[in-house]
Amino acid sequence: MSGYGHADKIAAIAAGASVVGGEKPTPPIDPRLYDRPEIRPIVAERDIAGLYRALNDAGVPQRRIAELTGQSPSEVSEILKGRRVLSYDLLVRIADRLGIPRELMGLSHGDRGAPTLDGVTVAEPPEGVTAEMKRRAVVGALSVAVVGTPLVRFSEQLVELALPPAGEPLPSRLDMSHVHTVRTATGRLRDLAREHGGQAELFGSAARYYTRWLDAPVTDVVKARFKAALSELHTETGWCCYDSGVDGMGYFTRAARLSDEAGDTYGIVNAAYQAGATMVRSGHPNDALKCFQIGQFQLAGPTKTRPVTFGADDPRMSTVAARLDMVSAAAYALMDYPKQARDHLAKARDGQIRDAFARAAVDLNAAMTLRDLGRLDAAESCAQAAARGFGEHHGRGVALANLVRAELHVRAGEPRGTAMAKTAMESVSALRSVSLRRVYLPPLADALEARRGSDAEQLARMARQVAATSA
Repeated sequence: MSGYGHADKIAAIAAGASVVGGEKPTPPIDPRLYDRPEIRPIVAERDIAGLYRALNDAGVPQRRIAELTGQSPSEVSEILKGRRVLSYDLLVRIADRLGIPRELMGLSHGDRGAPTLDGVTVAEPPEGVTAEMKRRAVVGALSVAVVGTPLVRFSEQLVELALPPAGEPLPSRLDMSHVHTVRTATGRLRDLAREHGGQAELFGSAARYYTRWLDAPVTDVVKARFKAALSELHTETGWCCYDSGVDGMGYFTRAARLSDEAGDTYGIVNAAYQAGATMVRSGHPNDALKCFQIGQFQLAGPTKTRPVTFGADDPRMSTVAARLDMVSAAAYALMDYPKQARDHLAKARDGQIRDAFARAAVDLNAAMTLRDLGRLDAAESCAQAAARGFGEHHGRGVALANLVRAELHVRAGEPRGTAMAKTAMESVSALRSVSLRRVYLPPLADALEARRGSDAEQLARMARQVAATSA
């Protein structure tokens, strides 16, 4: 970037001169710079390295940036070389001292008031940012992690959720106990989400809180492990945002970057799988396939000059590989490519899946894919296996499996289909999953409406009503 049309004015202001007559104090940087279309995405994403480069191009030297932001020249140099700024306090200081309105960086929301999710403040994307741009940001971050090259233009990268102000002191030094703390918290929150659905607010709070710990002193080895643990937490948070009916693409983007910085193969593949899985059922199978193909490319082995630190021998790799094939089959089925769907479905079912939950999840996705391919009998068998496999502590999975079974029985015209539909709807109503309501209840309502009889019509209306309610 070069030549913003007023670079000489910016340089003069940075040098302490007055631009117009010296009648009143001027801000350290011309605020009009931050409203330019090529600069707003940089500011919104809180890409401080990109911001500093833009200021350099506009005539503000590195030394002056250090003076304005209260940083040392060496710190500014490290940021320009790629070190990310994640500290909320430092981001606020940079924004304030450079004259950037905080709301442009997702640090506050001016006079409009901050949107919240059950009391948790979340960043609102800047004007003009679309859902497609958010999906492309995830694909871009994954491609950088795997091959070192973004598949989208930088200007289409998007905001991640802002970190909250410091509420508790940081650890004096990070060690492996802090890594275990994050992994334990992730596991317990995951169990809660699998039982009740939703939980975006709890996951989001945990992701923001533990990310602050990156500012504490730490060795390189522990930092890599800690970033890998944070990546998994952010990936789970992105999925729970989807299940809670809110946007969580920023969490997937951050998860990909954290795994990349950690050299964590499993983290990259897991982020690709879960981000793409949310895209499939949100009606964007083409974008989902890009994520899956990047994940499968990473499974083939290291592709960047930077060595993989760990994760290639993670025992979960065979399971996530099978799940990548499973959701790839779902995407191809929705895009009406039955051969590719069948091929990936066969690979997924033959994969080495090491835990009962993952096996049940593969069976459930197989049921939905077979349904979309018109193989209703085989789909019912898979849905029944999924319901058994999830067990009593995975309420969301059981409810979805029974929902799919009910739809299949209604579509087949079986007498017990309406009773199954009523039971499935009651189960969904008791959960906090918005995606079950919005994504999976409407097909059941369609099947009920196509079936004659007052009972079916009444249940169809009930399904529409439940689908329209919040969890």
